[in-house]
Amino acid sequence: MDTIDRAIISATQSGLPLLSQPYHAVAKQINQPVEVVKERMQAMLENGQIRRIGAVPNHYKIGYKANAMSVWDVPEESIDELGKLIGSLPYVSHCYQRPRFLPEWPYNLFAMLHGTSKEQVSEQANQLKELLGDKCRQYELLYSTEILKKTGLRLKSQ
Repeated sequence: MDTIDRAIISATQSGLPLLSQPYHAVAKQINQPVEVVKERMQAMLENGQIRRIGAVPNHYKIGYKANAMSVWDVPEESIDELGKLIGSLPYVSHCYQRPRFLPEWPYNLFAMLHGTSKEQVSEQANQLKELLGDKCRQYELLYSTEILKKTGLRLKSQ
């Protein structure tokens, strides 16, 4: 990653400007041609330096006020298959494999669920339990109570 890529990331890490021509605004901010900004962003997307370019809705502001991290105890040999299955569901925003900390913490598959009520999130968890079938040994729902941080990684400007 060179200084132009870092400048693009720094200029866009909080989101693209909400303008009719956001790439032009970024180009002006970093003193580069708009074509360079677009090409560099596409290249960073293709090589995995950035994950996506798109709108990220604020789920709280659109009515999804019940959020729970569901934690599941599933067999290690099935975790890739189950993670892909769960991660593809529309109400799951994040799905991770995490280490167990036995005997206190047997859970190795985590999925963030979002709904308009705790009842809806509970129903989603029941659907997941049915999908997992006998591969689900146990699970818990850990409801969010407070937002402490709501940003991604932030690079320092150089």
